[in-house]
Amino acid sequence: MATAREVVIIGAGHNGLVTAFYLARAGLKPLVLERKPIVGGIAVTEEFHPGYRCPTLLHTDGPLAPEIARDMQLERHGLQRASAAGGVLALGRDGASLFLDADAARAAQNIKRLSAKDADNYREFARVLGRLAEVLGPVLRMTPPSLESTGAGDIWKLLGTARKVRGLGRKDMFRLLRWGPMAVADLAAEMFENDLLRATIAARGCFGNFLGPWSAGSAAVLLLRAASDPQPAGYAGAYRGGLGALTQAMAAAARQAGAEIRTGAGVERLAAKNGSVNGVVLAGGEEIAAKAVISSADPKQTFLRLMEPLQLPPDFSLRLRNYRSVGTTAKVNLALDSLPEFPALRGNGGKPEAALAGRIHIGPEIDYLERAFDAAKYGRFSESPWLDVTLPTLTDPSLAPAGKHVMSILVHFAPSALRDTDWEAQCEALGDTVVRTLADYAPGLPQRVRARQVLTPRDLEESFGLTGGHIFHGELALDQLFTMRPLLEWARYRTPLRGLYVCGSGTHPGNGLTGLSGANAAREILKDLRS
Repeated sequence: MATAREVVIIGAGHNGLVTAFYLARAGLKPLVLERKPIVGGIAVTEEFHPGYRCPTLLHTDGPLAPEIARDMQLERHGLQRASAAGGVLALGRDGASLFLDADAARAAQNIKRLSAKDADNYREFARVLGRLAEVLGPVLRMTPPSLESTGAGDIWKLLGTARKVRGLGRKDMFRLLRWGPMAVADLAAEMFENDLLRATIAARGCFGNFLGPWSAGSAAVLLLRAASDPQPAGYAGAYRGGLGALTQAMAAAARQAGAEIRTGAGVERLAAKNGSVNGVVLAGGEEIAAKAVISSADPKQTFLRLMEPLQLPPDFSLRLRNYRSVGTTAKVNLALDSLPEFPALRGNGGKPEAALAGRIHIGPEIDYLERAFDAAKYGRFSESPWLDVTLPTLTDPSLAPAGKHVMSILVHFAPSALRDTDWEAQCEALGDTVVRTLADYAPGLPQRVRARQVLTPRDLEESFGLTGGHIFHGELALDQLFTMRPLLEWARYRTPLRGLYVCGSGTHPGNGLTGLSGANAAREILKDLRS
């Protein structure tokens, strides 16, 4: 006989935990089921070599929406900022470097030594992104309207957004409308003349997606991300204990609110009948009945792996199979005997640790990024990859033995499927390529590496349940955003099956670790359960 619960949530990633918290705070008793032995999904901190801990996959959040952090009172549950707003260090060829401080005025001062024109334009770009964030931020928190039966509430919200867009003024409103469909390379070239600055800004429009800087619509991804954080080069904050400390605090908040979280409890399939989902079946055969089941897994995992295709409307199933979730991200974690030396930082004044404490961007030119993307388009990983790097031990020495360090490296572009070979055969070659690329900027690095962990897109799919290894549960592209995320007519966190909801990054806004997909979904689910 099946155990009966009011609400079951599949997956204890950040969105699943946010949804659980808001439902529990409203008086429900959600049960969260996580197949792995720890909570956190793609936001975990784990030991990968004796004494060395590191964010296993992602190393920065979205950033987390401030209202969610306040509601969950995460600091009361042990969350501590190691770096509230670190900068981005961009390393170029021939010893060039550029430090983009989180403060736009200070960043502009650093840019000025390369180009006075770019310094002025950077201030202007930061100002515009800040204004656009005021307009687009509320859209991230909005349930996409139904195109079939738009209610009065939806119309009122859309009118409010339209008024805010008009309030931007003619020049900034025109920029918003024109920039969205552009290639981010064109946008960067329009604003800046320095190659290193252009590449650093453009990278934000490609991160985690099967998009190069010359891909149409990649500028829209930059604007989407700027809606959560208007810093032109992107967010670089960190937590003590790594990103896993964030999801550990979220789990504590959800439990205190009344949620139950079970780890090591993988869901094998959804219990569906006659167009309704009424529970789940675990891998060991245990059945749990529920009034509502909420999946924080990606759309293809939810609908194509956890249920029989015949249980879905044929049109929905067909469109879902065409939902793009081809990942391009790999991860390399290094255990280091000492801090690497970057010659580009010599003679710049101050301590090099200050510049290295945020994110390090390795991708010196737009053409460099595009060539890396070209490799993925043809089924290869780039021999000169674009790297997004952090040294977490600079802000939290407890992650490694005294005097030692860990390096966290997100690798682009590495396609989910390789041509004429596979990731099992190429895993170590990818690790070698990453270390060799880093050595161009930190020559003594290879001799400092004590151990490494290499996670390919295939590992991301198998270990983290990410279809295609896509870290955002599907492409952030113009035809897969807002009312079309994941599918047109099904962007309101509900599904074609009664009793089944979705709350993961494959729903609006789907923009990294902001928690907004989970919060938006909880709001809509509560409307249904209370009606």
